[in-house]
Amino acid sequence: MTLQELRYLVALADTGHFGRAARACAVSQPTLSAAIKKLESELGVLVVERTRRRVAITEVGRVLVEQARVVLDEARRFEELATQGRAPLVGDFRLGVIPTIGPYLLPHVVRSLRSAFPALRLLLRELQTDPLLAELRAARLDAGLLALPIAGDDLERAPLYDEPFVLALPRGHPLAKKARVRTDALAELPLLLLEEGHCLRDQALEVCGRVSSRAREEVSGASLETLRNMVAAGVGATLLPQLAAAGAQSRRDVEIVGLVPEPTRRVALLGRKAYARVESAQALAAHLRAHLPASVSPC
Repeated sequence: MTLQELRYLVALADTGHFGRAARACAVSQPTLSAAIKKLESELGVLVVERTRRRVAITEVGRVLVEQARVVLDEARRFEELATQGRAPLVGDFRLGVIPTIGPYLLPHVVRSLRSAFPALRLLLRELQTDPLLAELRAARLDAGLLALPIAGDDLERAPLYDEPFVLALPRGHPLAKKARVRTDALAELPLLLLEEGHCLRDQALEVCGRVSSRAREEVSGASLETLRNMVAAGVGATLLPQLAAAGAQSRRDVEIVGLVPEPTRRVALLGRKAYARVESAQALAAHLRAHLPASVSPC
């Protein structure tokens, strides 16, 4: 039995398909299939039920898959301990980031990060909050950039900055004449929201005093850029994090107005408590905190 065979097994369980699992592992399908058969022979149990239409993991196979994840994670930690012994932020570092943070924060910090840690290879994945947390807890990510609060006591939180929300309005809207708008005035606006699954959607509803989006006919979008363009088209208004609002301020068809009281969100770097490369995560958090844009307040 080898670690590579365990990787093939986990990939097969995750994809449910020999071809997709082989592509994920960068090997041929016959190679992966032969390795799974060899593993079954060594274990003396049937791990995979094969039919023409589908691949199913057996009951005992599911138990073995979960144990394989543990073994692979420990093997990865073993390698990471050696890496950490050389220097923090050396080699691959898998960072997950939610879509309402990544495009607006990372351009400010990536260049300085590469300069400070030239041996670092930052592997970025953009995911919504729940999938990102699942990947982080499954040890398929080293850390994640998310907005708090996050439930659960199994993750370490390194707060980075507090970011205010601002109101984006179509040019010529009556509220755009004001320097600041009270948040209780937002309840009557046609509010544009991100789709379900984005934590910013829930934060926007909370700021506007709405328990759920069923209170009005809000229009939803897949990204902040979509919402910003819809505001420009006069469809409605939306809340933007300060860093995301920077691009809108240069547009002639969108007005950015402050809010009173000023709502904010706290952005943090999250990692597993049992993470072997804790010094790398701490070094990353310290660097991000030291190279923030002036429009947000470091924690």
